[in-house]
Amino acid sequence: MPEKMPENNDQHSESARQRVAFLGVGMMGEALLAGLVRDGSPDQVVVSDHSAQRQAEVAEKYGVRAGTIAEAVAGAGSVILAVKPKDMGALLEEVGAHLQPGAVVISVAAGLTTAYLEERLPAGTPVVRVMPNTPALVGQGMTAVSPGTHCDDSQVADAQALLSPSGKVVAVPESQLDAVTAISGSGPAYIFYVVEAMVEAGVLLGVTRATATELVVQTLYGAATMLTETGDHPTLLRERVSSPGGTTVAALRQLDDHKVRAAFVTAMEAAAKRSAELAAGQA
Repeated sequence: MPEKMPENNDQHSESARQRVAFLGVGMMGEALLAGLVRDGSPDQVVVSDHSAQRQAEVAEKYGVRAGTIAEAVAGAGSVILAVKPKDMGALLEEVGAHLQPGAVVISVAAGLTTAYLEERLPAGTPVVRVMPNTPALVGQGMTAVSPGTHCDDSQVADAQALLSPSGKVVAVPESQLDAVTAISGSGPAYIFYVVEAMVEAGVLLGVTRATATELVVQTLYGAATMLTETGDHPTLLRERVSSPGGTTVAALRQLDDHKVRAAFVTAMEAAAKRSAELAAGQA
């Protein structure tokens, strides 16, 4: 049975302000939870999920408490909503009845605007919309946060600090979140797609799949590390590998001939367009 949350006798106590409720612990909810627990705060976290089995598994795995939505939200200073967009309306109705004054609601649901959330929560509720990505699972995520109408600078900073154990966090205007979704939200899938192609090429060229995978993954990691640590423009780094008349130039010419660069731009435009459609309520 989930541990029952203690009654909140002092809604403005410091411990209450630090308490975090996770509503929905699917893949992304768990990724953010894992980061918070890595930061050393499991005793201040309570999780709730529509699946009792999933809720129990996550609570045991991370050493956090579990409870009903009402038990999780009551007394929490931050409430993270990580359910599917189709389930958000009903959840907001229940959450609103138990929010303490000043609690910040943080939504991970793709396509749901801060206005949508504010309309369904008590008047004046501070809301933050976030777009994380799956590398948050290993503490290397990229998360963008956008505040709603009633969220002040200190509350935005608190939300950023709460999410930072899962990776880097930046604040952007909500108008840019469709672009963020296309760049970093969906971005890991593009990288995995390229990795798949490079591994397959290695196998075609006679390298074992295990060795090809090791070669590609370490190359990707090394290239990303160079970008991070040198601060050099990617064009400059590419040119340093591209000797005149060499193998790299021959390969890059093929990529250009097949319009790979243009395909990436077009693909990301399609992702941003789809994000905007979801935000507008289109199926």
